[in-house]
Amino acid sequence: MNYFSDEKDWQWLVENGFDWDTIIPLYYPSFPTEDGFNSKEEVLDFIKELLTQTGSWAGSAVLDRAAKLDINGAGRVVDGRAIPGEELQAFYNEATELQAFGLPIPTEYGGLGLPVGSLMVLLAQLARSCMSSCTQLAFYTSIADMVHRFCDEETSMRLIPQIMEGKLSGSMCLTEPGCGSDLGNIKTSATPQEDGTYLLNGSKIFITNGGGGLGFVLARIKGDKPGLEGISMFLCEQDLGDGTLNYKVAKNEEKMGMHGSFTCEIVYENSKASLIGKQGEGFKYMLHLMNEARIAVGMQALGGIEGSLSYAINYAKERVQFDRPLTDLPLMKRNIEDLETERDALRALMVDTISYFDIYQRLDMKKKKTGELNEEENRLFNDAWLWTRKRTPLVKYYTCEAYATISQKAIQILGGYGYMQEYPVERYHRDSFGPLLYEGTSQIQALMALKDIVKYAAKDPKKFFQTILAKHPSLNIISSENEAIKAFNTIQYRFKKNTVSLLVKCLRPESYGDIFNPKAWTAETNIEELMTHAETLTQALSYMETLRVLAIHARRDNSRAELFNRYARLVKPRLEAIYTDWELR
Repeated sequence: MNYFSDEKDWQWLVENGFDWDTIIPLYYPSFPTEDGFNSKEEVLDFIKELLTQTGSWAGSAVLDRAAKLDINGAGRVVDGRAIPGEELQAFYNEATELQAFGLPIPTEYGGLGLPVGSLMVLLAQLARSCMSSCTQLAFYTSIADMVHRFCDEETSMRLIPQIMEGKLSGSMCLTEPGCGSDLGNIKTSATPQEDGTYLLNGSKIFITNGGGGLGFVLARIKGDKPGLEGISMFLCEQDLGDGTLNYKVAKNEEKMGMHGSFTCEIVYENSKASLIGKQGEGFKYMLHLMNEARIAVGMQALGGIEGSLSYAINYAKERVQFDRPLTDLPLMKRNIEDLETERDALRALMVDTISYFDIYQRLDMKKKKTGELNEEENRLFNDAWLWTRKRTPLVKYYTCEAYATISQKAIQILGGYGYMQEYPVERYHRDSFGPLLYEGTSQIQALMALKDIVKYAAKDPKKFFQTILAKHPSLNIISSENEAIKAFNTIQYRFKKNTVSLLVKCLRPESYGDIFNPKAWTAETNIEELMTHAETLTQALSYMETLRVLAIHARRDNSRAELFNRYARLVKPRLEAIYTDWELR
């Protein structure tokens, strides 16, 4: 199967869901280009042709190898190095031949220089067949982007072409024993040397692709302040050209799932490294990669949803019980329709979010390289950043939670067969727990989303609450907006009213007038009470943002109205359950 040309929904989204009118001019300011493109349409045609090729690759070779890669694993650790196994090396070879490592990387470094959206769709395609293969590929492109973004030109020209050729990849090295989400407590140290380099000492655990050859490492320069403000970022290469190892891969973890992906423990013993950027700003730099990674993980989870659900539905069409295919049985039919609705809605949410991220990332890179943006670019940058920041924890939370749930449902559709290793749905479900945990657990994402709401409200409480209560849905009766927009406004109004009630209940201002005074409701005990609702609030926000995107798509193309209506029917009961929880707890 071809994961692009055989998927009408993906074809519509690539054609209409991405904001190409804004994105493509940021990559190609004028035509014809040095790459030979003569128009925006030619760029888009090239992207679609590329996704057709990768869709065929993912739906054939990557899928055919997935079970064997899961059984045999990523490879071995030998004398401090991670050595890919036969299956993983075959994947690397194919990815190199297809230039898959370089989709968004500038052409001067050997990449294709395409918008980030092309890479994100590829990640979903790969995850649909094999989550491990998808993960390994991601740490080629993301590390190349980090080198390009934060390293000097000499380092970029030396390292990025090797990444594009499949000779080198890397990792982001944050987590330590006893220090997971609380990065301010990292113990890895960096000692400055006379030649301007640093010696790293310490260890990192649970490092995806830790044996790739490069590591962006968070460490504390000796004498720097404790907490996040004292953390710096370093580039550490495993091979320095003298034949000795600069750092060692101690082991590859034995995991519940994602057996075909390396998850390593790394040991630094006087390992030579270079400071990236300014001292003490390492966490800020790492946030860039973490933000991109969280959106990419959302696409991974979406691919897992597609893979597990597709297999289960095809099985149900062929499986006859009570003289009827499973798909004809009323309860099964309804369940499958609901699962397909959520899958399609998540596709739309992810594509819309990636558009904002692509615009933000492109303009952020221009700021770093040129130091300035014009007035229109600044407006685009600020808008894209606000939406990227708002959406990132939501898409990471929603897609990953949905992947774990839907892959479980896929097993249940197969019944006892789904529990057997002979069928791939058990692998999809085992793999679903990886995205739930890495790049910040669901609970961390929920707290991030809550933090943004409280920060926004505290900045200007009067404006915040007035904005929430500004528009009653009855005002939409004579509106020229279409039915999907009207329906969304009605659902949104109820959401906003209940959100205000929750904030007032938890933050407990002494009088109605005090609701506009942040000093009256930012007591630590009040905030902690609100934190108990962080997950349900994040769930509600996720549903509302998905409804927003689907309503906009329905306004753009009436054929998308059915998806909006199906999704609204699916999540309205969930929203009501959340509102009841807010009232009773």
